Amino acid sequence: MSNELTREPGASGRAIAAAKQEGRAAFIGYLPVGYPSVDLSLAAMTLLSQGHRSAGADIVEIGIPYSDPMMDGPVIQRAGTEALRAGVRTRDVFAAAEAVAAAGAVPVTMTYWNLVEQYGVDAFARDFANAGGAGLITPDLTPDEAEEWLAASEKYDLERIFLVAPSSTDERIVSTVQHCRGWVYATAVMGVTGTRSSTSAAGADLVARVRELVPDTLIGLGLGVSDGDQAATVAQYADAVIVGSALVKTLLAAADAGTPEDLTEMARVVDDLAEGVRRRP
Repeated sequence: MSNELTREPGASGRAIAAAKQEGRAAFIGYLPVGYPSVDLSLAAMTLLSQGHRSAGADIVEIGIPYSDPMMDGPVIQRAGTEALRAGVRTRDVFAAAEAVAAAGAVPVTMTYWNLVEQYGVDAFARDFANAGGAGLITPDLTPDEAEEWLAASEKYDLERIFLVAPSSTDERIVSTVQHCRGWVYATAVMGVTGTRSSTSAAGADLVARVRELVPDTLIGLGLGVSDGDQAATVAQYADAVIVGSALVKTLLAAADAGTPEDLTEMARVVDDLAEGVRRRP
């Protein structure tokens, strides 16, 4: 591998940049593959990509369920656990990426690194790229431990999306952003993920720190956004608004009601969020 890492954004970075050109933030939606079944999860991702009455997500973050999801909140943990019980496999992410790309959104995956190592780093990068995937979000992998991933991402032209948090030092933020390709994932929720009843000042503060330290960085923010109003607030300072638990909750509720195929509430939430990132202050 060359000492020089590719810095030009791939498809997801370009989607965020295109949204900025439209005067709005991008909408990134997270769903786990395999819940409530592989087929129904692909249907949900297609809806997320296309929207219902309005536009859908610009980027779909495909989660791969993991047996020890330390960083996930109870909503995503439950969905992932049930997906594993139903037999989801790591390779199902490739079918999900194909479905998202066919529906018009950009597929990326968020995955615990052990799953990629078990599959084989080079093989996973190759297969994800071949399925139309744009890049990987790696919450438990830091750039200084990512030599094999850096090489594979260069080889297969994939985006590297590392995380920064309010606890990150200035030095760590600079190093992390320099190793990213496409955009950086800023998580303002310390601890596990989940929806919040209100947005926190920590998100705006973290975005401001990143911009001051590394100007012109594209920043996606995960803050526990639960509705269009919160999305509109976050869109005023972040380049992309990341939403996960609020979407997964609708799938859990449908399954609990005995109608796992019913995506009506999810469609409403997707439309609300898509409208929120487009709302003018």
